Amino acid sequence: MGPEQVVVLGRHAMEAALWTAAPILVVAAAVSILISIMQTITSIQDPTISTVPRIGAAAGAIFLLMHWTVRHLVGYTIRLFSDFHTLAR
Repeated sequence: MGPEQVVVLGRHAMEAALWTAAPILVVAAAVSILISIMQTITSIQDPTISTVPRIGAAAGAIFLLMHWTVRHLVGYTIRLFSDFHTLAR
C-alpha cells in the first residue's frame, strides 16, 4: 500500500467522522447559544443550567439521528471492504 492510498483512506475516515459528528455538534452548539442568551437576559450564571440542557439536546440528537448515522457508517464500511482487494496489493 502506497502513501497515496493511506492518505485517501485517512481522508475518507475523517469525512465519515465529520459527517457522523457534525449534526450532534451543531445541535449542542445551537442549544448552548440559546442558553447563553437566556442566561445573559436573566443574569443567572449557574453552570448546571447550561450543562444539563446541552447534554440532553446532544442525547436527543444522537437518539433521533441514530438510524442515519448507522446507515452512513455501514455504507462507509462496505465501501472500505469492497475496495480492500485493491489496497491489499
